[in-house]
Amino acid sequence: MSADERPGAPSAYAQNGAGGTPAEPVRPGWWIYRGTGRPLRDIELSELLPPPPPWRAFDGGPARPAPPHDDGDLDRRLGALENLTARQPARGEVEAVNAAMFLRRPLLVTGKPGVGKSSLAYQITRELRLGRVLRWSISSRSTLREGLYEYDAIGRAQDAATARQLVEARPEAGEPPGSSIGDYVQLGPLGTALLPYRLPRVLLIDELDKSDIDLPNDLLDVFEEGEYRIPALTRVAPRERDVEVHTADPDEKATVTKGHVRCKAFPIIIITSNGEREFPPAFMRRCIQFSMEQPDENGLASLVAAHFTRQADAGAAQMIQDFMEYRRVHHEIAADQLLNAFFLATSGAHTQDASWKRLLDLVWQRLSPEAAPE
Repeated sequence: MSADERPGAPSAYAQNGAGGTPAEPVRPGWWIYRGTGRPLRDIELSELLPPPPPWRAFDGGPARPAPPHDDGDLDRRLGALENLTARQPARGEVEAVNAAMFLRRPLLVTGKPGVGKSSLAYQITRELRLGRVLRWSISSRSTLREGLYEYDAIGRAQDAATARQLVEARPEAGEPPGSSIGDYVQLGPLGTALLPYRLPRVLLIDELDKSDIDLPNDLLDVFEEGEYRIPALTRVAPRERDVEVHTADPDEKATVTKGHVRCKAFPIIIITSNGEREFPPAFMRRCIQFSMEQPDENGLASLVAAHFTRQADAGAAQMIQDFMEYRRVHHEIAADQLLNAFFLATSGAHTQDASWKRLLDLVWQRLSPEAAPE
């Protein structure tokens, strides 16, 4: 492993590198996640992550196989890996992620829409090679049970009734093969993240602001205990001790014993909030908190370069300057609105003629009606 990929460097900043170019800061030795966007090589997270605090140690098992990867989804959200330039994340961001990992606590990320809160979960899983991100998109109707599992009792009853009708219509055919109760149980994103994986899964709980007022409090016990039960499976445990159920990963199943699920490695949970509401003190106490700022000029340039095959040229630099000025005047516009404009400018769909400013006004619409020019 090369020096720039090896955790454990001293807490200091390097001087200029070869050719007088600014060298990348040397990272503190306790950092595991570095925020560069590039995967760790020749080393696994289990070799870097220290044991949890005694009060955050969990003993679920047996350990499940490693989760599937979805490089296509990572490329779509973060840009192709080969296009990435050196990312310089805010120091506070990297410290918050590492603190949450060390303490096995959720990370609550607050910031304006479009600053990259959700992308943080995908950056973590790409860098630490932790597999597919589990995403729970919150609405006003979201419940804890939805995040943990769904049980289709009606579907099971209908299938049983259909089977009885077939027997009555054709008794000579005998009893049809019965379905397992596990065929009607689907684990949600949170429920899947709490399966006993050897390494932590990355779970994104997106826009908790939208939830019912009770959901943050409902999450407390699950976050604290790292486990949950599925009553429908507990009831059949004497007959079916081990039940195979569907998970939130496509085409993946898991065996649940006696209706009880307990994690082995507490998941890396990223909770995003637009800062539109306050959460209960008991919930906040169990989270590491970080406020994410708007990306600066270098961050925007890296974002553009990651999503387009060629490096940002002078035209891109000018568009970034225009975007930052527009953001300074109109406030709430998101980084993906810059990508929309850059795509229009480079795809040949539109030429930068006299109507270009009018098109930019259309693409760079303000996100909030309260935002007005200074």
